[in-house]
Amino acid sequence: MLELFCPDLYIENIYKLDLNYLKKKNIRGILIDIDNTLLPWNSADIDNKLINWVNLCKEEGFLLCIISNNTASRIRVCANKLGIPAVSGHYKPLKRAFKEGLNILGTKPEETAAIGDQIFTDILGAKRSGLFAILVKPIGDKEFFGTKIIRKFEGLILKYMERKNLIFLNRY
Repeated sequence: MLELFCPDLYIENIYKLDLNYLKKKNIRGILIDIDNTLLPWNSADIDNKLINWVNLCKEEGFLLCIISNNTASRIRVCANKLGIPAVSGHYKPLKRAFKEGLNILGTKPEETAAIGDQIFTDILGAKRSGLFAILVKPIGDKEFFGTKIIRKFEGLILKYMERKNLIFLNRY
């Protein structure tokens, strides 16, 4: 049961992601959360650093798609600014959002990674969908009230998994 919450990779942030490592794992597609993964919660302020990272991923041959539980209008704005497709309106960890992202990318689960900052949505949904699950630390403290409560449980699970050496923070 715990394996559904255990990421395959745990990193500080998206900029620490080793794209060559993903290539060695035969990953071609990346489904990526937006809030507190790519941008602060509810923000649409995209800086050059993020645009450069997205462009680097594309140059390295990766297909990208945002998957988010946030509102479609905001997600569409961010996706357009980044030049990548997006899925919204389906609630992670339900498989439907991940399946729609796979359909958009045209990739199979075994060749797709999912990146997010939450164990109970991003990692659980990715694992249930057969994807390579990558957990990042949240980039901000501001978030939806319900998420703040869930973070307490996530913290306990993370500490347990670290104590049992099931995960460790890769600091490339």
